[in-house]
Amino acid sequence: MGSCCQRIENRMNLSVVEGDLLDQNVEVIVNTWNRNVIPWWLLFPQGVSGAIKRRAGLEPFRELGRMRAIPLGEAVITSAGRLPFKGIIHVAGINLLWRSSERSIRDAVRNAMALATKNGYRSVAFPLIGAGSGGAKAVRVLEWMQSELASIHFDGAVRIVQFRRSAKSN
Repeated sequence: MGSCCQRIENRMNLSVVEGDLLDQNVEVIVNTWNRNVIPWWLLFPQGVSGAIKRRAGLEPFRELGRMRAIPLGEAVITSAGRLPFKGIIHVAGINLLWRSSERSIRDAVRNAMALATKNGYRSVAFPLIGAGSGGAKAVRVLEWMQSELASIHFDGAVRIVQFRRSAKSN
């Protein structure tokens, strides 16, 4: 078979780890966000968003506040504030009733990866999108995310981080 007809293989290095998303050695992280329908300053972010707000500061959220509403499943990017990453990709993985679905999770993964590729990032870390306040079972979310990532060509490392409190934060 000639070089024109060779199958292009997905070069993604996908791993699933336990830990804290904010402690990952990657260029960009993904945050599940509220779609910008409710102003950021009226919310008391929990989970990943709360941790980002505490460690990154307010700048990424101020940037989000200047953006339009994020359609369900879509993604936008901001700076990382005081965090050591090159950026934060915020995905709208939950609907207005604070629920996630297989479709919203798969769309959020696909759109986050499109932004990572467009911006030239080579390493991305995801939380389990929609498994916290989105109400989906973590095991199902992990299956959907892995399945969606398997269909995406990305020449780099992708890490799905299942939250586990570190000993230093206890």
